[in-house]
Amino acid sequence: MTISEMLLPEFDREMASARRCLERIPEDRLAWKPHAKSMSLAHLAGHVAEIPGLGIAALKTPVLDFAARPGGYKPAIAESQKQVVESFDKLVAEAHALIAETSDAQWAERWKMCAGDNVFFKGTRYMALRTVVLNHLIHHRAQLGVYLRLNDVPVPSVYGPSADEGQAGR
Repeated sequence: MTISEMLLPEFDREMASARRCLERIPEDRLAWKPHAKSMSLAHLAGHVAEIPGLGIAALKTPVLDFAARPGGYKPAIAESQKQVVESFDKLVAEAHALIAETSDAQWAERWKMCAGDNVFFKGTRYMALRTVVLNHLIHHRAQLGVYLRLNDVPVPSVYGPSADEGQAGR
């Protein structure tokens, strides 16, 4: 079994769970924050939606340097539930296709994510997908679940039943 064949089922499960959370963002609460230091719901949902794009960058380029982007890095901000889900779906489909065609040798190649001299990640493409995409997505999806709960929106099941749903991954 190849690395890609082992990664894709997990990638697909985590993306499906994230999508269920994004489908529930309340459009009338996009500016809401649980704390002054927190991201707004629109910013958090946009960030969750853009994370699969980091996997695309990890598999297509040797370096993702946010400082080298024309105009600098601009975080994704959800404009609506429909827009954020569509953006997420597009990135997930592209990332899935790239993962499927990545060879074991390519997974071992080095990749770096930085902003100029500030290095956020440096390691193999495999570890980039695990850390920068999957673990990062899981972290922010959990935050999104808290935002949903605090706004009285039913939280979808992820790894097991939630207080609102009896089955994981409906």
